[in-house]
Amino acid sequence: MLNDEFFMNEALKEAKIAFEKGEIPIGAVIVSNNQIIARAHNMTETLNDVTAHAEMMAFTSASNYLGSKYLNDCTLYVTIEPCTMCAGASYWTQIGKIVYGADDDKRGFSKINSQILHPKTELIKGVLKDKCAELIIQFFKSKRN
Repeated sequence: MLNDEFFMNEALKEAKIAFEKGEIPIGAVIVSNNQIIARAHNMTETLNDVTAHAEMMAFTSASNYLGSKYLNDCTLYVTIEPCTMCAGASYWTQIGKIVYGADDDKRGFSKINSQILHPKTELIKGVLKDKCAELIIQFFKSKRN
């Protein structure tokens, strides 16, 4: 069944690709009409670009696919709570819904400005929260060792 858990598992696949590349393991997919139209993961190290977050890459890919800068009929699934940059970008895309896995207690948008999302954007938190958090925890543990 194509539900929030299904699509979050797809975002987790992207996060695992990032993990294998030595990128911070955050993955995202954008869904329109129950179909994945964009897949992305963090690429800040690969591209040497601090703005190459999974969400930003996914927004660009989805906009190119649709031929529109607005994603109001789409859902972003992302493994970790978006930062303020990504939440701000989501505002400009007018994305219909954001579903994220684990909270980001240090850099998540809700810690700084919970009103940054577009007023029409629906927000769902905590989908596969533990699986999403575990990948990040593993990544930073491996960096410390």
